[in-house]
Amino acid sequence: MKTPFEHPALRTGGTDLPVLLPAAQRLQQQAERDRLVGGFLPRLTAKHGLWLLAILILSSGVAAAQSGDARQPAYEVIFKWLPVLLTGFGFNILISFMAMAIGTLVGTSLGLMQISLLLPVRQGSWLVTQFFRNAPWLVLLFYCMFLLPFEFRLGGLVIPFPDWIKATIGLALPVMANVSEIVRGAIASIPSGQWEASESLAFSRRQTLWQIILPQCVKRMLPPWMNLYAILTMATVLASIVGVSEMMTQAGRVLAAEDRPDLLIPIYSFVLLCFFVYCYPIARFTVRLEQRFQVKL
Repeated sequence: MKTPFEHPALRTGGTDLPVLLPAAQRLQQQAERDRLVGGFLPRLTAKHGLWLLAILILSSGVAAAQSGDARQPAYEVIFKWLPVLLTGFGFNILISFMAMAIGTLVGTSLGLMQISLLLPVRQGSWLVTQFFRNAPWLVLLFYCMFLLPFEFRLGGLVIPFPDWIKATIGLALPVMANVSEIVRGAIASIPSGQWEASESLAFSRRQTLWQIILPQCVKRMLPPWMNLYAILTMATVLASIVGVSEMMTQAGRVLAAEDRPDLLIPIYSFVLLCFFVYCYPIARFTVRLEQRFQVKL
């Protein structure tokens, strides 16, 4: 007597359970859409930037109506302070570049240590990665600001240690941990047959890693790495809390200098628009890289 799974009527398309095929295909298609679009969350488009610009213009008009004819319109105030605001935004970009560079270099080494054959090295690197990966960014920033010295003395020479460098180190720590996980995950996604084939060709572990495995990991690591950079750029505003003269700090100084509460929304809308204009192309390029480099299983 044949079981239901052996019945010829159920054997179509090379599977014993054809009734599950439509549901499985729908789940696979939905998984691909979620990975590229972000699940149920709406995808960021240029239309959102136009909405931000409309809010900026509308808030400027409201501010002008509230201030009366005796004061400058909000857009003129923003234009007057534009060099100051953009200089602060340049500090945000500088901090993001340096924090990403430091975090990438150290994080790559930490990720390689996570796949070490030595158990103490592997467990120690895993512990460091998980600690900094799950620690609040603001807490790490405060630790670096208050625990690192304000200056170094080398003999009779005094070398100052600026706050923005300490803020860069504080933001580089979580980036390091996330890059470590990106590297470890990319290496783990390479089929084990690559390692076995390299071993059969008498490659050493180091040669296999640097000449075969890591070159294949680049396309897997690039999209999440760019996404992490966009997140880091938006997180650089945390440096304003510890007194670094970036864009949010400069915006507060502009509001204090003008002493006009009606400029609050226009000024901060302009800050939000600057970050959107900078980060949106990165987000779109990341999506294109994900579509181009997606791994077909």
